Amino acid sequence: MASLMELKEIFRNADAVCFDVDSTVIREEGIDELAKFCGVGDAVAEMTRRAMGGTVTFKAALTARLGLIRPSYEQVQKLISDNPPQLTPGIRELVSRLHQRGVQVFLVSGGFQSIVEHVALQLNIPTANVFANRLKFYFNGEYAGFDETQPTAESGGKGKVITHLKEQFHFKKVVMIGDGATDMEACPPADCFIGFGGNVIRKQVKEKAKWYITHFDELLKELEER
Repeated sequence: MASLMELKEIFRNADAVCFDVDSTVIREEGIDELAKFCGVGDAVAEMTRRAMGGTVTFKAALTARLGLIRPSYEQVQKLISDNPPQLTPGIRELVSRLHQRGVQVFLVSGGFQSIVEHVALQLNIPTANVFANRLKFYFNGEYAGFDETQPTAESGGKGKVITHLKEQFHFKKVVMIGDGATDMEACPPADCFIGFGGNVIRKQVKEKAKWYITHFDELLKELEER
């Protein structure tokens, strides 16, 4: 197992950095915001807590939550326009610094493509670097399920995305940063996992992550020290 010093070295020399989105890059959980917007907030928040704690499979939790919300295309678009996702302090500067260093930045999320692409746009991350779940709608805009073939729809899906990135781009060092159990599971194949507790602290992640931060400034400082 790598020491904290070795993990910091991997981060400073990374070819690619993958960020979780909900409660990491943005302050809220996208699915909880969508649930509140659709009037089923409390029931869905409880399901999210169980999913993030790692007690149920991600796909089972996602299916159950979306079955309660049943968001229409119009509701999703209105959520983004009326309540746009709030970026976590420091993330804009960190992504900008990584880009300046020639590091590829990816958003790997169990959230929804339409919301995550909106976040990517604010951070100058190309939409090709977004891996998230896709909602499906009938021609009249009503909810029709989600694309179950996306790797991010499964437990362990973030690891599958990182394996794919390594194979496609031949990255030597990939870092995964996130707040939840599904992020921690992605290492390996990620070479380094950094737990993030700036918006919400997941006990399991805080206890098990060798490198745990609560502000992105801590990572900016690491980059400056090189």
